[in-house]
Formats: sequence, C-alpha cells, structure tokens
Amino acid sequence: MNSMPTTLAVIADIANGPFNIRPVARPKAGTGEVLIRVHASGTNPLDTKIHAGEAAHARRPLPAVLGMDVAGVIADVGPGVTDFAAGDEVYGLIGGVGSLPGTQAQDVIADARLLAHKPTNLTMREAAVLPLVTITAWEGLIDRAAIRPGDKVLVQGGAGGVGHVAVQIALARGARAFATAFVADHDYLLGLGAVPIDATRDVADYVAEHTAGRGFDVVYDTGGGAMLDASFKAVRRFGHVVSCLGWGAHALAPLSFKQATYSGVFTLHTLLADEGRAHYGEILGAIAKMAERGQLLPRLDPRQFTMDQIDAAYDAVTGRNGAQRAQGKIAITIA
Repeated sequence: MNSMPTTLAVIADIANGPFNIRPVARPKAGTGEVLIRVHASGTNPLDTKIHAGEAAHARRPLPAVLGMDVAGVIADVGPGVTDFAAGDEVYGLIGGVGSLPGTQAQDVIADARLLAHKPTNLTMREAAVLPLVTITAWEGLIDRAAIRPGDKVLVQGGAGGVGHVAVQIALARGARAFATAFVADHDYLLGLGAVPIDATRDVADYVAEHTAGRGFDVVYDTGGGAMLDASFKAVRRFGHVVSCLGWGAHALAPLSFKQATYSGVFTLHTLLADEGRAHYGEILGAIAKMAERGQLLPRLDPRQFTMDQIDAAYDAVTGRNGAQRAQGKIAITIA
C-alpha cells in the first residue's frame, strides 16, 4: 500500500484560537517553483492580525497555515527554475496571504522569483525576519522616494520592524538618517548611526533643531494615523513623504502648501496580484549584499521559539496574555 509523503504544519483553525500542529501532504514543486525545507519563519504584526481575523486586505481565510517570511534550504526545484538548486540556502517573502501557502510548516512551496540566496553572514533566524520589512523599506526609500547621498531622511518609528531597516538602507545610500522613537530605543539608533528624536516631541521643535525649520528631504512614516500627519508637517518644500500604513483619512493641506509629494507602499499587492514578483527577489539579493558588507543587521529578539511554541511567539509580537513585548523581530525555528 502506497502512502503519500507528509510534513508537519502549524494550522490556525479559527480566529484567535490556539495553533495546532498536524501532518499534511508534502507539497511538490511545480513550474517556476521550489520546495523549501523551512528552518525559520519570521513573524510579523500582520501575521497576528490575520490570526485574529482582522486583516481583510491580506485575503487569508482560516483555517490556514500562516507565515509570510521564510529562511531555509531548497529541497527540490520545479521545471523552469535555473537560479537555484537543491541545497541552496534561501530567504524570501513568499506566502501566508491570499491562497499562498504559509511558512509555518516544515516544507513549503515558493515562487522562485520571490527568493534570493540567504546572506552568508546571517543565521537562518536572522534571515527569516528580514524579507517583509526590508522589501517594504526598500520600496519606500529607493523605489518611491529615490533617496540620494546627503538627503536628510526622517524615519518615523525608526526602531520598529520596517523602521530599523529603513534607517540602515538610508545610511548605506549615503543619506543622513534621523529617527523618531521612544527614549528607551535611542541608544540602539545611535549605534546604527542615526540621530534619534524623542517621539513625544513637537514636530516644529525637531524640524527647527535638525533642519533649521526647512524640513526633511524624505520622511518615511511606518505607523500611520497621527504619525503620518506629523510626517506631512516635517517634510520640506518639494520633499517626499512615504507611508506603509497610509490608510486613514488625512488633511493634505500641510503637504500641498509645500508642493511636496506622497507615495503609499502596499507590499502585499505583489503577492496577491502576482505582479512584479521578480523585483522582490532582486531587492532581497541587494539586501543580502548589504548584510554581507556589514551595512544591515536585523534587530532580532533574543528569545527563541520553536514550532510548538507559536502561540507564545504571537503573544510576544502583540504583548498579549502577559507576554513581554518583543524587543526586535520574532523568529520561529521550524526545522
């Protein structure tokens, strides 16, 4: 009697319910795909919102395997894949939204265009927390704002997931990086080479101090809401504001009077619409080179979570159920 090969996956059956580990059929790589033996899965605030049934824009109904970010080793390649081979260490933003399989499983299928070779100097856990936040940061600063050497770049929420990567990308591009954050994170930002700004300060005060009242060349908002409103006030005339959470209603007068421009970043679109996926692989390839040159290092929470501790990992991201909120990104060890 033939039996189908299986693998273990973590299933979110209902919103806010416990995760369950179950055997599922081991997937096979199709045309343009690879099979990844997962070593680590990065965990993002968006994953926790999907688990809570709150992220309609992710189009991920439950039950499902969650997890967007992955680092692992290619176990098999499908027809048409030429850039990767079995045994390659890779990382990528590959699924966990729409109908794409999530990364909280021992094995996962991925579109090869969404992958890059893992930075050689990073661990699997470090690499696994990078894809979503680095692509989001890159799209804002490089693809939308086209930052240049010498630009004064303000990152709102510069110690957070997207923020700490945006700071490092700005510095690597020769820009001068400024970052708002709570005082507890100022030493971390100083260590990166950024100028920390107390997040509770009035916008006019820090614009006066750091730009002589002129405003910043580029402002990246990572929090939305009042943070985006503050960004409109902080940008210079003819400057540019980028936001990865610009979904609310906002007064545009502060931006319009300065003849400044605005761009939104919606990283999930490429996954959901299957549009421009190769560019994500290109971004991650460039990020890997930055990491190998010592220009980028993820802020990784020191706690280690395994496959059977995913409930605790999600609590660490949100700070719920008495968990200490993450100081950096959370990685889940799978293999």
